Amino acid sequence: MIPLSELCKHFRLLTAPEGLSKQESEFLHRFLNEEYQKREQRKIQHLMRMSGIKRIKLLIDFDWKFNPKVPRDKIMEYMNTDWIKRPGNLILIGPAGVGKTHIATAFCHDALSKGHQTMFLSLFDLTAKMSKAKNLYNLIEYYGKIPVLCLDELGYVIPSKEQADCIFQIISRRAEVGTTIVTTNLIPSQWGKVFDTVTASAILDRLSMNGKFITLEGKSYRSKQ
Repeated sequence: MIPLSELCKHFRLLTAPEGLSKQESEFLHRFLNEEYQKREQRKIQHLMRMSGIKRIKLLIDFDWKFNPKVPRDKIMEYMNTDWIKRPGNLILIGPAGVGKTHIATAFCHDALSKGHQTMFLSLFDLTAKMSKAKNLYNLIEYYGKIPVLCLDELGYVIPSKEQADCIFQIISRRAEVGTTIVTTNLIPSQWGKVFDTVTASAILDRLSMNGKFITLEGKSYRSKQ
């Protein structure tokens, strides 16, 4: 149970708790703790609805034995860092079906379960939003400020020059202020297939700041089904 002194910081009280009797203080403690938990639950449910995550996936559900080459130690090492409060980018590289999206989703779910705004979307969805946006500057500002942003499936769609510039601006604005997670089937030297050489180099430079590149190998999990 959260200490009463900490709970009081989240509520505006008409009477200072120091002036209450022991019985009144215990009642207030229980009441505020229950109310705080309800608020946090509603907040997390709202963050989940807004996150873009279509299906909850957790690391505890990941089948590490199917692909022994998936570097579990490196992934868990990153998870155990303070990667949300101290922004650190994560780039997951590997062929289709090895679990990149599952792991990225698990990180995003971990962040929102702790009350942090998170956005998960594919590069295709982001470019589609750019095409429909009435004001690209507002879109760049929005995605540039979200604490945790996951850009899934980089490598399956080629953005236009204007869209590529916007993606660079988003990632650049996020440098050192937000965590960016990217899943891709392309090694860094191949990012020139998606962006022009200069933009690809600039994006990789920003992601490399406090960034960790992890390569996943193995068979497609979809072959199990």
